[in-house]
Amino acid sequence: MIKLLEILRFTGCGIGVFLAYYYGENPEEILRIMTPWFVGSVAGLSAVEGFFFSKEAATEKGFEKGSNYQRQNAFWFLAVAVTSLTIFIADWNEYANLSLVCVFCTFLLLSAANHLYSMIVDRNTRWQNVIRPLFTVLLMLVFWGPVSAILFK
Repeated sequence: MIKLLEILRFTGCGIGVFLAYYYGENPEEILRIMTPWFVGSVAGLSAVEGFFFSKEAATEKGFEKGSNYQRQNAFWFLAVAVTSLTIFIADWNEYANLSLVCVFCTFLLLSAANHLYSMIVDRNTRWQNVIRPLFTVLLMLVFWGPVSAILFK
């Protein structure tokens, strides 16, 4: 199930990029479309994973099982996913999207550093630890275009 959730995360992000660049006519629209797909796919499915498959997810990543921090992390993911959908549905402006994207990307960057640390220091070379830093860089690159266009207009 954990691998399926991982595939769904990547698929959701890919659909979001396609839809954003297909329907978005300017950086604000691209960001507006892409944000709920990315945040919803990554954070929303991570919340599902944390609430319903926490032991399997911890085993897959080589982390401790059943900690309160794991559940707290799932609540954080849920809050970010719900906020992303709220911003999209309520049609808040691009600065609401920018704020959410900045917080989300900062968290993912720190999470990637944690996975990299675990890989190097703890010699935990599970797939999640190896791939997380790479996919975080890809995520940053995908958001760079619309974010920089809005910030530096």
